Order: sequence, then C-alpha cells, then structure tokens
Amino acid sequence: MTRKANSLRNMPDLNGRFGEFGGRFVAETLMPLILNVEKSYEKAIKNKKFIEKLDTYRRDFIGRPSPLYFAERLTKFFGGAKIYFKRDELNHTGAHKINNVIGQILLAKMMGKRNIIAETGAGQHGVATATACALFGYQCDVFMGISDIERQKPNVQRMKLLGAKIHPVNSGTATLKDAMNEALRYWVSNADSHFYIIGTVAGPHPYPKMVRDFQSIIGEETKKQILEKEGKLPNTLIACIGGGSNAIGLFHPFLDNHEVELIGVEAAGKGLRSGKHASSINAGKQGVLHGNKTYLLQDKFGQIDDAHSISAGLDYPGIGPEHSWLNDIGRVKYLSATDSESIKAFKLCSKLEGIIPALEPAHALHVTGKIARERNKNNILIMNMCGRGDKDLPSVLPILEKKKL
Repeated sequence: MTRKANSLRNMPDLNGRFGEFGGRFVAETLMPLILNVEKSYEKAIKNKKFIEKLDTYRRDFIGRPSPLYFAERLTKFFGGAKIYFKRDELNHTGAHKINNVIGQILLAKMMGKRNIIAETGAGQHGVATATACALFGYQCDVFMGISDIERQKPNVQRMKLLGAKIHPVNSGTATLKDAMNEALRYWVSNADSHFYIIGTVAGPHPYPKMVRDFQSIIGEETKKQILEKEGKLPNTLIACIGGGSNAIGLFHPFLDNHEVELIGVEAAGKGLRSGKHASSINAGKQGVLHGNKTYLLQDKFGQIDDAHSISAGLDYPGIGPEHSWLNDIGRVKYLSATDSESIKAFKLCSKLEGIIPALEPAHALHVTGKIARERNKNNILIMNMCGRGDKDLPSVLPILEKKKL
C-alpha cells in the first residue's frame, strides 16, 4: 500500500500502533517469531508471485468476487433507503474468514511452516483454516471453547471431517477469549514449528494490519460494484463487530471517503446495562489483551469481564485496535444490537430475502433496518452479509419456536 499524506489508511505506524492502540505485548520467547512474521509479510505483499497466487485462490477456490445484492423486499419493508448486501456468505466455507486464511497460509508456506494453529468461536475461522490445511496438506490444530463446541456442532463436524484436531478449552467462560488464550500458549511452546493464523484484527502487530489487508478485498470489490450499479458511492456502510475483521475489511478502502458514513455494530447481548453483552467500545475501557492495547470489557481492578452474545462469533471481550482508534477519532460510529433484536432480524431476512444470515450479520441487519427507515429513498446502505446461518439453526430455532418471534 502506497502511503499518502493525511490518509487514514496509513496506519499502523512502524511500531504497530493505531494512535495509542495496538502494539506488541507478547512473551519474550514469541518476539523473534512475531518479528519474523512481520518481516516475511512485508516481503510477501511486495512479491508479484505471492500476489498472483493469492488472486488465483481468491478467484478459483474462494469464489471471489462475491456479489453486491440489492435487497429489494427488505428495502420495501423498511420503506426508506436502498439496502444492498455484500454477500461474503457465498464464499467457499460460508463466511469472510477464508479471505484472511488463504493469505496467511500462503505466508506460512513461504516461511516453510507446515503446522497451523487457529482459534475459533463461531467455528467459521476454524472451518476456513481446516479447509485451507486440507487444501495444502498441512496439520491443523484448532482451539475452541467447550461452550462454543456445544452451540456450533455443525462447524465442529466440518472441521473434523476436514482433518483438523479440535482442542476443547474449558477455562473461563469456555468461549472465544479462552480459546485464543490457549492457542497463544500452545504457540509459545511450538514457536519453531507452527504458524498461528489469527482470525480477527486483534493480537500483536503485525496481525491486526495483516488480517485487515487480506480482508480489504471486501471493500475494494464493494467500491467498484456500487459505482457500476449506482454510479456513486454509498451513503453508509454497516457491519457487525466482534474482533472486527469483516467490518475493517469493508471499511478500510473507504476510510478516506469522508462522505461515506461507517457504522460498526457490537453485540449488546441482554442489554448494555445488564452486564451480559460484548460491547467493548460502548461499555469498555482501555487495556491490554492478546498482545495489543484496545478497548476491553473489564472490572474496576482491570480484570477481564466475561462477554456474552447469542452469537459465538461476537462473544469476545475486546475489539481490534484499529477500531478503537477509529472510534476515538470519530471516523466510525459504533452502535449495538441485542440478542432478541438480532434474532428478529435473522427471521425477517430469511422470510423476505431467502437468505439465512449468520447471527453475527443479523446484528448489523437490525441496525440497517433502523437506519433505512430514517433515510429517504435516494440513500444507499450497504451491509456486509459476512456469514450464512446454517451453523446457528440449532441455537435459533428453539428460541423462535418458544417465543414465537
């Protein structure tokens, strides 16, 4: 990426900082490996052959570009702005995660690593990593909380079929945070032989930058597609946020287009005042977790609070450091949606558009509907449909039947 004066796309700095956020807070044993990952990545993205391979796998294996779809019936239902979906749930494996995984596994190959580690919450990153390891013939170790193993059984089955070894994690709340803790510990013990494919824009530098760069294909395609369809840029981009990789992938190519409003949607769980949510920006404080400084859910003593969301992919007590920076400078607005609001949006999208969304983008869809109602028909909203909902049916259907939503 060519650096331009006053561009918001220039971050992070050479120390991996987005303003005061980001950085590298890791064990001394990991620092040489982290520095090697950074050096190898910066070399790779300037290598023509690496980029050609990445583009080939994006096209022929992932199935990119993903469509930009006009949600006509939802647009009529809300009665305001035009709603488009960037349909990354149509990627191979059913989510945006594969964009980043293919990039990182090509980097691992370039570095001579054949053993891959991953963490996963909703299972989509785990499935993507297991898929890529099957493609390349690599060993795959996936760390997953036992709570998420229970509520994401379809993805666990897919990972096992693809040849991955699942490491159940029962510490803490046995969800994504705890899976990432164990994955990092395992990496420390196997640093020479293993490559850790982090699934979101968190972790020590260069991971937030690297994951963002691989996911930015989402926004790059979106910009080109909306200009072809509408002849102008959208008024608003909307995406759900856990760690925040799908959102930053959509937002990043638009950061310097200040006329485009950017909205991230966190998981409000049972409500921001309930203490059972995963809204790190709306209800968190600055701290350090998983190798970077960012906004976190924590108590008055600085201990990490448990996060809650009906969505396993958003059930994380932190957020990527670039999001924290974009919040503080006012470039991105961060809203939230509750469990019940997201389930209603899940059902609505399924009934009106024939698209079953994952619970993660269902959060963004709730906010999309609210904004669409408030805007006139000349406004254009684009929401990132970052995952499909097959994996969530065992969790959602009993709720829909019980509450008759």
